Amino acid sequence: MNNLNTKPLSDQVALITGGGTGIGRAFTEALAGSGATVVIASRREDVLRETAERINSKVGSSSVFPYCCDIRNRAEVANLVNDVFERWRSIDVLINNSGLAVPETVEAIIDESWDKVMETNLRGPMYLLRLVLPHMIANNFGDVVNVSSQAGKHGYADVPSYCASKFGLIGYAEALRDHVRKVGANIRVFNFCPGLVDVENTDPCEVPRPGFIHVSNMARTLIYALSLDREVVLEDISLYAK
Repeated sequence: MNNLNTKPLSDQVALITGGGTGIGRAFTEALAGSGATVVIASRREDVLRETAERINSKVGSSSVFPYCCDIRNRAEVANLVNDVFERWRSIDVLINNSGLAVPETVEAIIDESWDKVMETNLRGPMYLLRLVLPHMIANNFGDVVNVSSQAGKHGYADVPSYCASKFGLIGYAEALRDHVRKVGANIRVFNFCPGLVDVENTDPCEVPRPGFIHVSNMARTLIYALSLDREVVLEDISLYAK
C-alpha cells in the first residue's frame, strides 16, 4: 500500500511552460480534463488566452489560466512562481516544456543561436525549478516533468545546440532525482524523450504525418505516469513512431 503523501489530480495545481501550443497544449487539456488547475506560461499572450478559453469551454470550468512569461527572464520567472503560490499555495506538477531548436551545423554554430537555445531549453527550466523546488519540499509533494527529446539521447548533426541542451536537461533531471532522494522528499522526476511529434494535426480525428506520433499519445502517457503509485520510479519515457 502506498504510504507516501498523495492527492487526486482534481486537487492539484500544474504549471506548464509552453502550454499554449503543441505538446504543452495537449498536456494542458489532459490535466484540465482530469480536474486539475493549470497555469500555462509562454511569451505569446494571445495564444495562451485562446488556448485557455477553448479548453475551459471544452471542460466546462475555469481550470486553465494564462500567464505571459519569458522563461529566459529571471524576473519574469520569479513573478510567475510568486503569483501562482500567492493564489493557490502550491505547484504540484511542474512541466518544463518550453523549447526551441536552431538548425545549424557543428562547424557553423553561432554564439547567439547557441545561447538562445541554452537559455530557453536548459537555463530556463533551472530558473523555474530553483524557485519551485523549495515549495514542493516544504509541501512534501510534487512531480517534475521535463520534456526532453530523442535528441537528448542521440546526437543529430543538424541541431547540435538542441541536442546539447536536451542531453543537459536529462543530466540536470538526474541530479534533481538524486537530490530529492537524499533529502527524502516525496517528489518524482519524469523525463519525456519523444521522437517526432505532430503538433500540426492535433485534433483527435486527424492522422499524424508519417514518422510522427499524434500529440494525444504524449498526453495519455503523462496522465498514466502521474497516476502511478508514488514509490514507483519511472525515469526516461521514450515515445516514437515505428
